[in-house]
Amino acid sequence: MPTTSVHTDPDTLSMTLVAEFPVPVERLWAAFADPRQLERFWGPPAFPATFTSFDLRPGGRADYRMTSPQGERFHAVWQVTEVDEHHRIVFRDLFTDPEGAVDESLPAGETVLSFEPLDDGSRVTVVSSFTSAADLDAMLEMGMLEGYQQAFGQLDRVLTDLRAWALGQGTVTEVVDDTHVRITRAFEAPRHLLWRAHTEPDLVRRWLLGPDGWEMTVYENDLTPGGTFRQAWAPTGDTEGEPFGFEGENLVVEPERRMVSTERMTGAPFPPNTNDLQFDEVDGVTLMTLLVTYPDRDQRDAILATGMTEGMEASYQRLEREVLSAA
Repeated sequence: MPTTSVHTDPDTLSMTLVAEFPVPVERLWAAFADPRQLERFWGPPAFPATFTSFDLRPGGRADYRMTSPQGERFHAVWQVTEVDEHHRIVFRDLFTDPEGAVDESLPAGETVLSFEPLDDGSRVTVVSSFTSAADLDAMLEMGMLEGYQQAFGQLDRVLTDLRAWALGQGTVTEVVDDTHVRITRAFEAPRHLLWRAHTEPDLVRRWLLGPDGWEMTVYENDLTPGGTFRQAWAPTGDTEGEPFGFEGENLVVEPERRMVSTERMTGAPFPPNTNDLQFDEVDGVTLMTLLVTYPDRDQRDAILATGMTEGMEASYQRLEREVLSAA
């Protein structure tokens, strides 16, 4: 975790976060000055940001939204007041309506981002200040402190060279907590091709098969929020096993970037989990991140025990052979 400290000060009506990274200050600055990089961490993992405008100059504005796994959108804007390249960014961070008009009924604050070089890297200090104790308390109740910690916990991945960090590692499964598992896999392919491979039936049927000896017998997917999907597999030849399938509802569909859906095994008595699938591309390498939310720890452990990671890796290797290499 790169965050070295985070605290609130009721006397100054502020919250301060300090984070250090083993990169030059120019590289750290670039992560905040490029909206495509900023989108990868400005927001907790389950509430990623999408910047729809970005003018990082005094008097400029950067409009963005955060989208929950249920499809709820929360809109905000940076009203930029000061920019000192590689050193400092100051902006008012305000809630807006979907058209960008400031919502005066919600808390308003000013944020100062300060950047400084260190002997072995660089540091960013984030100070968010409010005009009243009520606004500070409201933001803390909304989870601002935890949200900042989670958001900046993703920044190290943005700063690391994706090709060196992720290619060749295969499928990596990380248990986040009792109900969350994060799965990552990198591909030397553009994001749009990975999206097609996950959404076009003819391509999906070529690789989403798990271990050898299985075939996909059903693939139906209404790629709209509220649309349903259904998938089914059956063994072939001498392969042992019973046919099975999954079904669910799409909650968020942002083409080439994010797809969130519920998923349950067809006919199973337990409640569904939620799959939040995101794609990030840097210099021709796409990192695919799947954040799975389970109803409880027992269901999490039961699914992990099925050999899920190994089955996914077998499918991803087939994806590289059968789809990506042929594109």
